[in-house]
Amino acid sequence: METQQQLDDFQARIDAGEKIEPKDWMPERYREQIIRMGSQHAHSEIVGMLPEGNWISRAPSLKRKLVLLAKVQDEAGHGLYLYSAIETLGVRRSELIDQYLYGNAKYSSIFNYPTLSYADVCIIGWLVDGAAIVNQTKLAHSSYGPYARANLRICKEESFHKKQGYEMVAKLAEGTPAQRKMVQSAVDRFWWPTLMMFGPNDSNSPNSAELLKWQVKLNTNDELRQHFVDRVVMEAEAVGLTLPDPDLKFNDETGHWEFGEIPWDEFWDVVKGNGVMNRERMKSRRKAHEDGAWVREAAQAYARKKNLSREKAS
Repeated sequence: METQQQLDDFQARIDAGEKIEPKDWMPERYREQIIRMGSQHAHSEIVGMLPEGNWISRAPSLKRKLVLLAKVQDEAGHGLYLYSAIETLGVRRSELIDQYLYGNAKYSSIFNYPTLSYADVCIIGWLVDGAAIVNQTKLAHSSYGPYARANLRICKEESFHKKQGYEMVAKLAEGTPAQRKMVQSAVDRFWWPTLMMFGPNDSNSPNSAELLKWQVKLNTNDELRQHFVDRVVMEAEAVGLTLPDPDLKFNDETGHWEFGEIPWDEFWDVVKGNGVMNRERMKSRRKAHEDGAWVREAAQAYARKKNLSREKAS
């Protein structure tokens, strides 16, 4: 049973800016929230390999193939960092993966949209990774130590991804009329789904109040979304691209860019599993997991044999 004194002492540590480490006492609800949020983050990194991996062999040059291959490899590493951080809370990685592949665990809605052209890959690097950085730089200061440190490492790599994406977008934007049309089409399709990445409006976010209280998150969904929009408007103008929002305007009083209503019905439909690529993405991940079962079994057998040999030697 959790006593009120324990809860008060825990909150005092949070308010003082202390990091919570795996062996520290914590409320069960805090543990559950970290597992839920961190595992969804990990799942997103893994499934996020699919939209871009589809274009590795079709990238327009050897350099672009290498860049994309390295990026997809980084995403796998990010999933590993995050799963490792969440395992410190006593949950097995295999359990988390089963929840994602065969249960009800969620991942970022953005990865349920198709990449129809190479420009989509570039836009993912600029907009999607740019949105991820806005979120993850704050999560690098999260109150749970292992999760914060995982995000700190991820941010260093994501910053390269965003720069690469923006550089590729700029190349297309200053290219032929066909290239400009292709990259503008990608912006048009990915703009609103990217804004949805930050989650529902604060008034409709069921977990935000608790996460903010415990400083798992330091900013609300709407605050992070606004920060992202303020940055991206200037970047779009710099390369001559138009953001597909007729209501986009600068407010001199607030110093922020105001934007139109996000299509929340689409967001909730995708979250429920009805996105364009939901079923295909999950089918691909399940197949990869099941086809790789023999590799995991072989690795476990080797580890057991190695440990047995050490025990005999000692």
